[in-house]
Amino acid sequence: MAGSPRVLFDNGEHKVLCFDQLVSGDGVQSNQFLIIDHDQHALLDPGGDLTYTPLSLAVSRHIPLQELTYVFASHQDPDIIASLDKWFLHTGCRVVCSKLWARFLPHLSAGYLTKHTGLSTTDRMIAVPDRGMDIPLGRSRIKALPAHFLHSVGNLHFYDPLSGILFSGDMGASMVDDAEPVTDFAAHRSSMEGFHRRYMAGNKACRLWANMVRRLQPKMIVPQHGSPFADAETINAFLDWISELECGLDLLTQEDYRIPV
Repeated sequence: MAGSPRVLFDNGEHKVLCFDQLVSGDGVQSNQFLIIDHDQHALLDPGGDLTYTPLSLAVSRHIPLQELTYVFASHQDPDIIASLDKWFLHTGCRVVCSKLWARFLPHLSAGYLTKHTGLSTTDRMIAVPDRGMDIPLGRSRIKALPAHFLHSVGNLHFYDPLSGILFSGDMGASMVDDAEPVTDFAAHRSSMEGFHRRYMAGNKACRLWANMVRRLQPKMIVPQHGSPFADAETINAFLDWISELECGLDLLTQEDYRIPV
């Protein structure tokens, strides 16, 4: 049923859940992730008003909602973090985001939070430097990795060494209706190509990112939209493809900068 998560990893002490059926209507399909390690929890890219109510209800079936430790935000888009004020109000979470967005995201948080509750949104931000950092979670850690210009100027991906899962934000995103793992990369490519050509900044950033990911050797890459890459063959096929993709600045000409008539 909607709200029932996919279990991506569970060793009894460390669990990774994917909620992929919460968006309906006009919204683009999106995946939200919950990592639980002992008594601490991290919610990744929780979205906006469209997902807040069903997601908070779904998450509350697995943890005490008010005890949520972190919200991880890969970047600043509405489908990533527009519900920030609600998570601040109803939980004690801290928000992990790029240092480039730590001073801007409080604009998403209603003024009454500070005025009537005494909550300082800035104090609840963990501003990640450009080169990334480790975030302690329970008895484990999550690596915040640089993914700048893919597609945001301040962009982070999150790697869970214990499960081997890389949470890749919009990298690898596909315009499909569910989060079934990719089994045929050649067939799947058409659901990604238009998005990546338009949204990613350029091939250089894609290629450098792919080089970093190859060193990680993740067991799974799960984007915020669409299907994950859940085996070595599809992961390698995706990394090879994105390393060669011309996108963003690579495709621009003077025709793209013309005065409309």
